[in-house]
Amino acid sequence: MSESNIKRYTIDEIRQMKSRTDWDALRAQGDYEGPQEFEVDWTRAELVTPEPKKMISLRVDPDVLDFFKSQGPGYQTRMNAVLRAWMEAQIKR
Repeated sequence: MSESNIKRYTIDEIRQMKSRTDWDALRAQGDYEGPQEFEVDWTRAELVTPEPKKMISLRVDPDVLDFFKSQGPGYQTRMNAVLRAWMEAQIKR
């Protein structure tokens, strides 16, 4: 892919863009009824309940907290994901 074809947008520019998706046409089509890409054996399905997270008190710099909160709801989940990514990178070293 040529660098000249790549366009960069800020998150605010993306939020202001008008959707080009024809949502009415998609709703009118209904659910996909074609062949499945792979066979699913629901008799062997297993419900896995995630381990509950531990509640802790964590001190972070105000600008770090403000940054994560500014990204919207779910900031604690995102902070956990960043910590997990760092942990996994350290384990692989």
